[in-house]
Amino acid sequence: MNHSGMDMSGMDMSGMDMSGMDMSGMDMSDMDHSSMDMSDMDHSGMDMSGMDHSGMDMSGMDHSGMDMSGMDHSGMDMSGMDHGSMDMSGMQGGKAPADARSPDYSNGVPYGQYGKPMMMGDMPLWGVSVDDLGYQFDDDQINYEVSTWYGLDERRLSLRSEGSIKTEGDKEIDSLTSLSYWKPLSIFWNGEAGVAYDTENDKPAIMAGIVGTMPYFIETDARAYLYSDGQVRLDLGAEYEWRLSQHWVVIPEIGLTAFSKEDSDNHITKGFNEMDAEMRLTYETFSRQLAPYVGVSYETALGSARDQRRQHNESVDSSSLTAGVKFWF
Repeated sequence: MNHSGMDMSGMDMSGMDMSGMDMSGMDMSDMDHSSMDMSDMDHSGMDMSGMDHSGMDMSGMDHSGMDMSGMDHSGMDMSGMDHGSMDMSGMQGGKAPADARSPDYSNGVPYGQYGKPMMMGDMPLWGVSVDDLGYQFDDDQINYEVSTWYGLDERRLSLRSEGSIKTEGDKEIDSLTSLSYWKPLSIFWNGEAGVAYDTENDKPAIMAGIVGTMPYFIETDARAYLYSDGQVRLDLGAEYEWRLSQHWVVIPEIGLTAFSKEDSDNHITKGFNEMDAEMRLTYETFSRQLAPYVGVSYETALGSARDQRRQHNESVDSSSLTAGVKFWF
């Protein structure tokens, strides 16, 4: 049958079986489809722009067997359709249930004999860095600076020691050792706080410091020590790596030491007491973990400390050739 000229606006089609009908030319804008069974109908050519679907119950419709791969929807005008009252609760999709996945992503599967895996960011690590282990030929002494740490990227426990060992005479050892809590303060700066012990003064101290990188990649450290007798020591240091090639590096380094008050028993004056500088030529090997070096070091007394050293027949200035190694693992 050809229904293209039929006016069906007032018809009740609730009991009609229209599965084999061609309705491509029909005007159905005023029809009531709320009770129609349209499960077997071919809607590919229908103009549905004026249809009201607000009363249609589509909860029981099964779309699983529909093949829509060859359908052309480019000419369908659905701008006037009202989907506000449609019940689509039975359709696939929507929000997943609250218990769809377990919080640890195991989905109920046990971890086995090795237990729950640990994320890389939560894994504690450790490291050892020997920044200086060298011999000063003119002063007949070994200088060292060693640090080790254990912890995470956001907090660590650090043990650090620096000093010198005389190789002749009474073989005196002067060292300053600290145990501190390490934490990043910003992108380029880290903070330290802990306790320390100075063998030269034979006194314990409370330590606080800041270590980081200044503009132009200048490595900087500043540490303050409050001794048990009220003395305050301030150590300032700066270092720069001038890279000549992939392996050869020139490293200039400078350090200053100051005290808050005079201590004649330990040959300490108020203010800046000494300055030491060193220039090293380093050759980095084994993925830059091992770097032997040669260089020259210079040390001088400052301010009132110069006069005090002269009174005790001690040298005011000294320089020496040096050779050693630095490494980390």
